Parts: sequence; C-alpha cells; structure tokens
Amino acid sequence: MTLAIVGRPNVGKSTLFNRLVGKRLALVDDQPGVTRDLREGEARLADLRFTVIDTAGLEEATDDSLQGRMRRLTERAVDMADVCLFMIDARAGVTPTDEVFADILRKRSAHVILAANKAEGAAADAGVLEAYALGLGEPIRLSGEHGEGMMELYAHLQPIADDMAERAEADAPVTDIDVEDDEEAEEVRFSEARPLQVAVVGRPNAGKSTLINRIIGEDRLLTGPEAGITRDAISLRTTWDDVPMRIFDTAGMRKKAKVQEKLEKLSVSDGLRAVKFAEVVVVLLDAAIPFEQQDLRIADLAEREGRAVVVAVNKWDVEDEKQQKLRDLKEAFERLLPQLRGAPLVTVSARTGRGLDRLHAAILKAHEVWNRRVSTAHLNRWLTGMLEAHPPPAPQGKRIKLRYMTQAKTRPPGFVVMCSHPDKMPDSYTRYLVNGLRQDFDMPGTPIRLTLRSQSAANPYKNRKKSTPSRLRKHLGRS
Repeated sequence: MTLAIVGRPNVGKSTLFNRLVGKRLALVDDQPGVTRDLREGEARLADLRFTVIDTAGLEEATDDSLQGRMRRLTERAVDMADVCLFMIDARAGVTPTDEVFADILRKRSAHVILAANKAEGAAADAGVLEAYALGLGEPIRLSGEHGEGMMELYAHLQPIADDMAERAEADAPVTDIDVEDDEEAEEVRFSEARPLQVAVVGRPNAGKSTLINRIIGEDRLLTGPEAGITRDAISLRTTWDDVPMRIFDTAGMRKKAKVQEKLEKLSVSDGLRAVKFAEVVVVLLDAAIPFEQQDLRIADLAEREGRAVVVAVNKWDVEDEKQQKLRDLKEAFERLLPQLRGAPLVTVSARTGRGLDRLHAAILKAHEVWNRRVSTAHLNRWLTGMLEAHPPPAPQGKRIKLRYMTQAKTRPPGFVVMCSHPDKMPDSYTRYLVNGLRQDFDMPGTPIRLTLRSQSAANPYKNRKKSTPSRLRKHLGRS
C-alpha cells in the first residue's frame, strides 16, 4: 500500500512523514515550500507496513513556473498512490486553496483521508469543525510533531490495507518453482532486497535530477533551468538494464563560504549523508565548467569515505570541440585527482540520453573493482617483486623490512603489510605500493587502504626463565 501526504505548503506534511518512517529523512523548517521533490519512505504504524510519499505543497499555479512544475509532480504522486492523506492546518482553518484541492482529490483519488494537523489544544477546534465542509468525511485530529492521532489514522488505513492485501494475493503469480540445475548457478549480486546503491553528486545546475529522470524513464524529480531546485537527498528505486538500483539525487553543493542559509546547510549535510549510504558515487560535472575547486572537493570527499567513484561529464551534446575537450578533461583529471587515478571518466547528455550505456557499464565496473579480493599467496609474490624492483629506504640507518602482506577487507579494498618500523616508512613508498596494487591487480580509481603494522623478529627465547641445563648440573655435581 502507498500513502501520499498532500496539502498546502507548511501544513506539516514532512513532519508527519518523518514520524511515520521513524527517521528525520525529510528536511523540516518553519519557512513554507521546503519540500520540492517526491520523497518515498518505508512507514510503520503499529502492525501496518506501507510506503509513504512526502510531496511538495500544492500551489494554485498551473504554468511552467517552479511552483507549477511542483504541482504537476504532486499530482503524479496522487495518481501513483493507493491512498491520499489530505492535510490542512487546523489552526489556520480551511482556506480557499484547500477547497480547490479537495475538489481535485475527490476526482483523482479513490481513497482520500482528511487530516487536520496541528490540532493539539483548543485553538484548533474551530479549524477542525470547518474541515467537515470539505465533503471528505470526518477529519482526523492530528499532531505530526507530537504524535497525536496516530491510532485514528491507523483505524482508517487498516481496512484499506486488508482489502488491498486480499486482492494482491489473488493476483499474485506462482513463484518458488523447483527446477533442475544442469550447472552451478551464478551468484546473484543485486536484488530488489539488496539493490546497488548509487549517489549522484555535484555542483548546483549540473543536471543531476535530469540525469536520474532519464535513467528511470519518467519525470519523478523536479527539474528546470533554475539552480538549486533539489533540496533533499531523494532516493528512488529502479531497475536499470536488469540491475536493481537505489539512486540518490542530492542537492547541489556550493563552496562552504557561500552557504549561508540554514536550509542550504541542511541540504548539503543531507547530500553528504547520501554519499555515506552509497556504494558508487557518480560525480557529475558540467562540460562548460568542469573541475572547479568544488568538484574536486566533492570527488575527494567520496574517496575519503571509501566509495567507488565514477566521474560523468554532462551537457556533452552542446560541446563543439569534443575530441580536444575530452583530451583536456583526461589530462586535468589525472593531474588534479591523483588519488582517483584510473577512475572511469564518462561523457553523457542527460537531456538526450546519449552516453547512458557507458555510464551504466562504468558504474558496474567500479562496483566490481570496489569488491575485488586478491589471494594472500598472490599478494606476497607480488610484494617480493616490488621489493626487488625498489627496496624500501633506511631512514636514520634503520632498515625497514616488509615481511608479509594480506587483504583485510573489501568495499573498498584494504591491505595490511607487516613490517619493522612502520612509523618510519615514508609516504612516497606507501604511494609506490598503492599505485602498484592499482596497476598490477586492475583496481583503477577505487580507494585503496594500505595499513602498515609492526611485526618484530624478536628472539622467541627472550622472555623464558633462565635455568642451568641439566647436563651442566650433572657435571657440576660430579665435580
């Protein structure tokens, strides 16, 4: 079951959304119009489990302005949802805008539940009574902020959920059919339960939302020529060329000194959180102004978080000197981001869809490298060759011996080298080993963690209790 929360701006839709999902996923602020995209979450209400959609505030604009596009996106959510929860502000009472949208919902949605939010206290009584005039039945008194009225909401949703579950069971296809396997089945890497998680990050107006709309094949995210339309980190589930994915659209990240508004600070921190949840991070650049300082910071952040990175250059369809531009981009990438040497660099056009097949292949390749494991025997043979080609230095006359190497983890690949005097190993030699791992084991672009640990070649008899040998004792006794 899918529940869409709709209503005028600033009636408390995102606050209720956060309460139903049990997390602060949606940004909440006193100013109206914070939410602009559709945000989905897994809601829990007593024993009910359902999908809830937070929508932008309904505006009366119907043109191609930002408000008009937001309204059309909300209307899409109404069409997608099984149930609409229409919220009004009980303290403000019923407004003419509420009456217009109540009429729209009666025509477009089969199940509409009316909720009077901010209904705690006697000040809301008049607004609750006015809500009866909307003709949508008895309103539920809610307080999304304080959690009041949740049981009343449950009582309205329960019969609808039961009816939908019965119909779904009747229409469900036959599954779990046993078949004889002639050969060993390949391991399934991704599934609906465990999709590939991809975050798309970049500066404002790089085309992140347009790119994701093109990938999923529908206009789920609000787009337009204005910079900074996206404010929340929105996650969408889709299947892209037979690969289940969860794609995060993030707010554009500007330089820290330019971020002054509280709301934009929340948006940027939301985007940083999306990077931490992702497995692959797509850094989207604008072909007209690639590799600005902020782009480098975003890519470096993804590398420091240990995520697989793909660099995509958008708006390639309007570029004239494509070959020369591509050479310049690759040269700048190698020079400015040496820590991501070899990471995929893909040119795309979110507007036309060109280059999306290359982007898809690059994401899967980056994820495969991110999960790569090398056997210990292979690593130690490789380490012997690296030491013979270029022995470690001897700082302050102390020779550093590298004795043993193993891979401790994947996602990203992490290696441990047992050695003497790890604190004296220069960074240049560590980089030599990391670059060798990248080249010899085909791990381009992925973050590699190399840890040096001390393993002293101590005398195993050093701490044993000294004693006189028995043969010597016998000799001394005879003498």
